[in-house]
Amino acid sequence: MLKLGFVGAGNMGSAILRGVISDGYLKQSDVAVCDVSRRKREDLSAEFPGVTFVPDAYDLVDMCDMVILAVKPQYLEGLLEDVKEVLNGKAVISIAAGWTVEQLARILEPAGATYLRVMPNTPAMVGEGMTAICDDSTFEKDDFAFAKGIFDACGRTVILPENLFDGVIAISGSSPAYVFMMIEAMADAGVKEGLPRACAYEMAAQAVLGSALMVLQSGTHPASLKDAVCSPGGTTIEAVEELERKGFRAAIMDAIGACATKSRKMSEKD
Repeated sequence: MLKLGFVGAGNMGSAILRGVISDGYLKQSDVAVCDVSRRKREDLSAEFPGVTFVPDAYDLVDMCDMVILAVKPQYLEGLLEDVKEVLNGKAVISIAAGWTVEQLARILEPAGATYLRVMPNTPAMVGEGMTAICDDSTFEKDDFAFAKGIFDACGRTVILPENLFDGVIAISGSSPAYVFMMIEAMADAGVKEGLPRACAYEMAAQAVLGSALMVLQSGTHPASLKDAVCSPGGTTIEAVEELERKGFRAAIMDAIGACATKSRKMSEKD
């Protein structure tokens, strides 16, 4: 019996796969992957020759102790219906946005499976993910610890109650897209000022990376770190004033609020 299976190897599934293997948390021989795309299976098989790849989700669930459901939310119900006969005794992790613990329980409890809701993000691809793990789970203690270790291997983890998960999705799950947009805009401005594009992207991305590390490692309030860059009468305060004038903070807060609202609507299944 293999320790861990992935149903779905898209961006998020393959990111977690790379995380657990590159970190050494699991050996390739302990992992199986299923994806409907033959090309995806072939590409990942070349990258991870020791991983077991199968085309059928039923077979994957049958051969694994713990399964990560890494398919798009709209396909999850149909998938669970297809594999329900082999779910008994399995530990199932869902990373699907909009699927609540109650909705998972409705399908998985009658099938004899335990379940855990998790919300990771794509920086797990480079070992810098941020994952929220729901504290409302039917996992046994050892399974819960093992599952946490999977996501610890991909970055940072936090255990939270489910009522905070809409906010988690908005500020963590979806936020890489916002940050990528900011980096792109910063780089475009650099190109406008005459910088080579490759250099502008590198400088913008490194500025975001370094600034984030300062917040995480210093424990200093972001406002204080911002103030330290803004010299009296200097260039930075001019930029900050313009950002405030254009509603920079309000735009970010409104965007995250819209994302959280969409997450709540996605959870409103019959």
